[in-house]
Amino acid sequence: MKIGVLGTGVVGETIGAKLVALGHEVKISGRAPVNDKAIAWAAKVGAKASYGTFAEAAAFAELVFNCTKGEGAVDAVRAAREGLSGKILVDVTNPLDFSAGFPPTLFVSGTDSLGERIQREVPEAKVVKALNTINCNVMVDPARLGGASDVFVSGNDAEAKATVSRFLCEQFGWKEVVDLGDITTARGTESYLPLWIRLMSALKTADFNVKLVRS
Repeated sequence: MKIGVLGTGVVGETIGAKLVALGHEVKISGRAPVNDKAIAWAAKVGAKASYGTFAEAAAFAELVFNCTKGEGAVDAVRAAREGLSGKILVDVTNPLDFSAGFPPTLFVSGTDSLGERIQREVPEAKVVKALNTINCNVMVDPARLGGASDVFVSGNDAEAKATVSRFLCEQFGWKEVVDLGDITTARGTESYLPLWIRLMSALKTADFNVKLVRS
């Protein structure tokens, strides 16, 4: 499969490298036509990895992951909009605001979410919020935790959520994918981030996740 990755940070690189290792063709992307760091990353990862702009990655791909920083997420999908039409956009971003230092706050919460803003910006795309409640290394290798845990999906398109859920299970090894409902439910997973950050500080590791226990 041809997969586009918006964002050249550690999350984009981690997901991109995993996808290439699984045999997919991956175009990682940024704002600039040339990004020496990302081009070097692609060369290191292998022949199936390449770099392009946001628009080029979206046009290239059958499926797109949005792995940008939250503050630039809407601008990124706006730049990629034409190529996203009719495609699934897996949104991994969180609305973290570091302007006052650490720990960050959320620049959108309560009655809106970054996932919703992205869906409004690109209504032609099928936005599925997923993977934003875990560290990027756990995203692509849940087995590293040594036990089963849960990942969540939110989105307006039921078929797109089912496709993403199968992808997460078959490609990344997730056993439990919980469908929370429409894209407004991204408010819940994004609002979990302040707790996740406190847990990371308390546990001294990012290698953790939650498991739902139900009767």
